[in-house]
Amino acid sequence: MPDHFLVTGAMGCIGAWVVRNLAREGMPRENSRVVVFDLATDPKRIKLLLDPDELNRVTFVTGDITDLAALERALDEHAITHVIHLAALQIPFCRADPPLGARVNVVGTVNVFEAVKRRPSRINKVVYASSVAVYDNADAYPTGTPLAHDAHLHPNSLYGVYKQTNEGTARVYWQENQVSSIGLRPYTVYGVGRDQGLTSTPTKAMFAAAVAQPYHISYGGRNDFNYADDVARAFIAAARAPFEGADIFNVHGGAAHMREVVAAIEAAAPEMRGKITFEEKPLPFPDEVDGAPLARVIGQQPITPLAEGVAWTINRFRELVAAGKMAKDEMLR
Repeated sequence: MPDHFLVTGAMGCIGAWVVRNLAREGMPRENSRVVVFDLATDPKRIKLLLDPDELNRVTFVTGDITDLAALERALDEHAITHVIHLAALQIPFCRADPPLGARVNVVGTVNVFEAVKRRPSRINKVVYASSVAVYDNADAYPTGTPLAHDAHLHPNSLYGVYKQTNEGTARVYWQENQVSSIGLRPYTVYGVGRDQGLTSTPTKAMFAAAVAQPYHISYGGRNDFNYADDVARAFIAAARAPFEGADIFNVHGGAAHMREVVAAIEAAAPEMRGKITFEEKPLPFPDEVDGAPLARVIGQQPITPLAEGVAWTINRFRELVAAGKMAKDEMLR
């Protein structure tokens, strides 16, 4: 059976990279289809990553994830075989409008599981985005070892609560309806397209370096950094992996202190030495997660070294600004 992917929330950062990877696989459209299902109509992040020919391989469906009937139409009209569910409002937006956040993040996810449940002969599982925000503060866990994917959950934001609810939804849909699922919990995602959300400021600093502007990153400490391309490949690998059940896995990138991120930026843009700074206060989450359980399910995926990912991101931002595809203050407003 051909691989026909539907990606919800594909206008976001991770979604744009998922679409990029699928569109670049080079299969003819009749053998592989990439369908974007998103309420947004401007694929601005996707355009930062794909050339026009690649963009022509993508089908765009304007749809609201809270509308089950619309989602089901998209699944059937495009004979979808794989679902990667990324549609969600991030922490600041959930905090600003909790009812909307619950509708998109929770009801939207229930809709995805319900739609897949009704199509067992064609779609064998849901792959969806959870988050490290489901965990408690760092001091609630043992120090010195990466955080296990089955560590206790105690989210401290509505966004985290909604993500934990989705993990419970996945478990019950498996128990009651045998809908398999893999949830992935990214941490600090960086790369082209990461322009909003709590942990977006390291990427904004990379953009600032590309346009030779000073920048102050809003937090510090040690974090597990996920290059957006690596995260996208993990989602695609999870969608294709043989799997039965419902489990959630941490996505390990590479643990680094924010001073190492600044050093990587300065290495790629030496003229910015001393102009990229950061807050000393760390994020409240554990500083490193264990990615081994995920690797046992989807295979060991390449992890882009921090210096390489930062350098590529800065160089790509330079190219986009030079080509007029991004304004010089695009991510600094």
